[in-house]
Amino acid sequence: MSFRIVVPARYASSRLPGKPLAEIAGRPMVAHVLDRCRASDAEGSWVATDDERIVRAVEEAGGEAVMTRGDHHSGTDRLQEVVTRLELADDDIIVNVQGDEPRIPPEVINQVAHNLAQHPDCAMATLCEAITERADVFSPDVVKVVLADNGEALYFSRAPIPWDRDAFTGTSESMPEGSWWRHIGIYAYRVGLLHRYVNWPQGELERLESLEQLRALARGVRIHVAPAAASVPAGVDTRADLEALCKYWGEQA
Repeated sequence: MSFRIVVPARYASSRLPGKPLAEIAGRPMVAHVLDRCRASDAEGSWVATDDERIVRAVEEAGGEAVMTRGDHHSGTDRLQEVVTRLELADDDIIVNVQGDEPRIPPEVINQVAHNLAQHPDCAMATLCEAITERADVFSPDVVKVVLADNGEALYFSRAPIPWDRDAFTGTSESMPEGSWWRHIGIYAYRVGLLHRYVNWPQGELERLESLEQLRALARGVRIHVAPAAASVPAGVDTRADLEALCKYWGEQA
């Protein structure tokens, strides 16, 4: 089983501009992400960006970058441009690693690629982890996924799903026993799906939830989901996240 990695890294982040170049332990964030990718079993890794500064940072870190168009609406669109340039076959597997996750474990990168390879009826694979805090179930910032018995996604939502009719209508602050899963935003794709995906218009569910994976699910794409083989630390969205990560790296040095 072989796979490749593409890391979308856009400069113009609304909450943290220039995020891929943010310095952590003396190196740009994108360099740390590349370290994790290179520690996986991938045949190759590319950073997809629309900014020459990020290209230079990647090359200085010994990585490869692909300069993409600046008008992409999503990281998935940027991903499709890269696989087209690389002339990959429809059955090839690409893993999308987010450019703001410098602590992502290499084993989960391998896991999501392996899971897709082992499930030929699925065109996408992703991961999840158990939710143990009641507040996370109700937080719109925590994306939940509901699974079918065969391990495929039924739905993704920012809402508290599944809804426990008895427990959630009471005043108890404890977490009832049950299955609540947080979606982890790492994906493996078959290249052929990416070529189809970019030609599909945004669906109503995707628009309402602001979740790209719902475009594929609404089109009948089968998405394999499994609990992550290792804990996946949160990515960097805000200045506070970056400061916490720098503190962590300093303590780990």
